[in-house]
Amino acid sequence: MREGLIPTVLGTVVSASAASLLGSRYKLAATGVLGFGLAHIVLGAIDLVGRR
Repeated sequence: MREGLIPTVLGTVVSASAASLLGSRYKLAATGVLGFGLAHIVLGAIDLVGRR
């Protein structure tokens, strides 16, 4: 399995679940979790591209 794939998939799942919570009363927490997920996507993509 390629390095960076797990953080990218994990970030996608976390971002999708946080995006679904943006309309709820936990908007501030959802925004923080969304940023955490997006950071995982970016760092995982860097690993995927950089380790060719």
